[in-house]
Amino acid sequence: MTITNKQAKSLPARSLGGLEVSALGFGAMVLSPGVYGEIDDERGERALLAAVEAGATLIDTADGYGADGHNERLIGKALRGRRDEVAIATKFGFRLPEGVEPHPFPVGFAFGELAVNADPKHVRGYAEASLRELGTDRIDLYYPHFPDPQVPLEDTVGAVADLIQDGLVRYLGLSNVTADQLRAAHAVHPVAAVQTEWSMWRPADPELLAAARELGVGLVAWSPLGAGFLTGTVSEVKEGDFRQQMPRFAAENRQANNDRFAPVRGIAAELELTPAQLALAWLLAQDPHVVPIPGSRTPAHIEENLAAARVELSQEVLDRLSAILATTEVAGGTLL
Repeated sequence: MTITNKQAKSLPARSLGGLEVSALGFGAMVLSPGVYGEIDDERGERALLAAVEAGATLIDTADGYGADGHNERLIGKALRGRRDEVAIATKFGFRLPEGVEPHPFPVGFAFGELAVNADPKHVRGYAEASLRELGTDRIDLYYPHFPDPQVPLEDTVGAVADLIQDGLVRYLGLSNVTADQLRAAHAVHPVAAVQTEWSMWRPADPELLAAARELGVGLVAWSPLGAGFLTGTVSEVKEGDFRQQMPRFAAENRQANNDRFAPVRGIAAELELTPAQLALAWLLAQDPHVVPIPGSRTPAHIEENLAAARVELSQEVLDRLSAILATTEVAGGTLL
């Protein structure tokens, strides 16, 4: 079943707490330098427009992707005149203006922690900066990038609720939170979507999934291709590639993981799918309200990835994959 998307102008739709978007969105982080090596804006714009042409209507970015708001600015420029064709999701609290105190947030990357600040007194300023960079009058889905360990999440959510009341934001999202944090935030203001890492090589937190389903909150799966690993094409990680900070991509772990995921690639070959298409189709089958956001810089790969929204895997294939994944231990720990 060879799947392409060249003729498609739309993809199947899914709901994120009332926000209707394509079943697969596009993660734009890869379009800024310093993520997966160097890239120029012309190439980045071509990739983004390829995603829109292939039917992606959810574009995911953040104020901290790229230097000094680069990713949001690139999206704003590329989508000029086409803004109403997409829903733009962005995240805040990671690009800290001068004078804003950094609050350490521990992560599993080699550098150990990130600096965030989600104090409600800064939230409107973050949003106004993102609106300027994006060249738009509203943000469709707005997330605190990480829960600030020094600020109650409910206070941050209250500040976003004010932006929704004022028409600057349409829907509230949460990113990288626990089930308890989701419940607490949802009690302050309805949460449309929760963004979490979820892929074949990183199971989502079952308690978070249960809470989202109970509350009617959509799920946005970041890194649905395991930072590119699940494409089956990562043979090396070059200088300037962010994955050098990820233990899973160290040479010895990368080789071990390639060996361990060979059976999954074998199933993809049987079905005449790319490994990436199989990984995305599998994820879409896990929940009717999950929207993965794969990213790529190559238009042909973007078309292939998004075509996975039209793949329906049989229960027999899903059972085989479940059996493989249940006994596959990933070398190198977690990504976050």
